[in-house]
Amino acid sequence: MLNQTIPIQVEGSLPDTRFITYIQDHYEEINIDKRPLVLICPGGGYRYTSVREGEALAMQFLAMGYHAAVLKYSCAPAGYPVALTELASAMLLIRQHAEEWHVDPEAVIVLGCSAGGHLAASLGVFWKEEFLRKTLGISAEKQRLLRPDGMILCYPVITSGEFAHRGSFENLLGETEGQAERLQNPNSLINRLSLENRVTSETPPAFIWHTYEDGSVPVENSLLFVSALRRAGVSAEFHMYPKGGHGLGLANRLTQTRDGRAIQDECTSWIALVHTWLESRYVALETGKSSDSQS
Repeated sequence: MLNQTIPIQVEGSLPDTRFITYIQDHYEEINIDKRPLVLICPGGGYRYTSVREGEALAMQFLAMGYHAAVLKYSCAPAGYPVALTELASAMLLIRQHAEEWHVDPEAVIVLGCSAGGHLAASLGVFWKEEFLRKTLGISAEKQRLLRPDGMILCYPVITSGEFAHRGSFENLLGETEGQAERLQNPNSLINRLSLENRVTSETPPAFIWHTYEDGSVPVENSLLFVSALRRAGVSAEFHMYPKGGHGLGLANRLTQTRDGRAIQDECTSWIALVHTWLESRYVALETGKSSDSQS
């Protein structure tokens, strides 16, 4: 396995920003030449990156036969768009090394939990933004390299409106005063980062799960995003579990907190469901790739 820690530094990055790879070895005797890669953005309210939503998830995707990577992105006091630019940089790095790492360049999926879900979905809706291309120094022709082929969003922060997780936006945007006034301005940055309003037909397909009981990031965040994907004609699979709080990770003992939280048996099925979703969309079968894998 190629287990590397690669510094990711853009303008405004914090010193410890890094990209950790879990690249499976390639063997001629195994009939797998290229594997999907799942790039994981842990949550933490844009205040920190949770270790519970990093390597433990990566190990699950390795067991499925995929490559994985974890991005420890910059959080407060670093503000928007530092983390987004770091994620775009990581995506570009993966595509540049796709042949060397035996990554399927048409199956690079970004996963995000909570605020990391907002970051992952931000790349999904903003990958065509000119500022990303200019910051990363790539040509317009290469901009499509920044587009994820899919998104896995676990109890994601999405909206800055009525159902917002205010702490995430305060950490992301820095200023807390005058937020109500800024929300009244449709052109303000806080409204621009309400991602349900930014979905287009070129947004990647998504697998999304949430819990009805989430008291930190209300399930309406996912419902609004699923509705926006539906209106744009973008494929989405959505699961809403009736039980469970926020930040469950794998929802089993592997991501249990020290005080005993984040165990919810009903929600452990999400990892098997996302495996089925990934296999059906991104894994080459005897008959070839799924016909709608680029939807």
